[in-house]
Amino acid sequence: MGFLQEFKNFAIKGNMIDMAVGIVIGTAFNNVISTIVKKIVMPPLSLLTDGVNLSNKKYVLRTATNSVEEIAVGYGELIEVLVDFFIIAFTIFLVIKIINRFKRKSEDPHDKTVETPKNIQLLSNIEKLMEEQNTLLKNKKS
Repeated sequence: MGFLQEFKNFAIKGNMIDMAVGIVIGTAFNNVISTIVKKIVMPPLSLLTDGVNLSNKKYVLRTATNSVEEIAVGYGELIEVLVDFFIIAFTIFLVIKIINRFKRKSEDPHDKTVETPKNIQLLSNIEKLMEEQNTLLKNKKS
């Protein structure tokens, strides 16, 4: 299968659209989390550190003079970004965990509280028919 044919199949089957929607939602989610961290989480942390704004914390390597700019490592911003990352990672973990729970429940053919998807029902029926066929073949050979 050629590269163009693979790409066409990928685009037509909706994978590209799903991925684009995921990226747009992820970007919006990232903006929400960044705002929550900067406006809700960091101010109380700043209070715990005697009013020090963590985003302004830096380690100065070279101080500024008239002709030279200051060179500094901004570790406070790194702390904010890490808090953003951990909140996003934890939220995604929880969402995936919930989705997987519903998926496992819906794919269980013995669970009568949730309607089993058609593809799982068909596979279950095929499995039963194959078992019956194997039993009949074994009985014929005997």
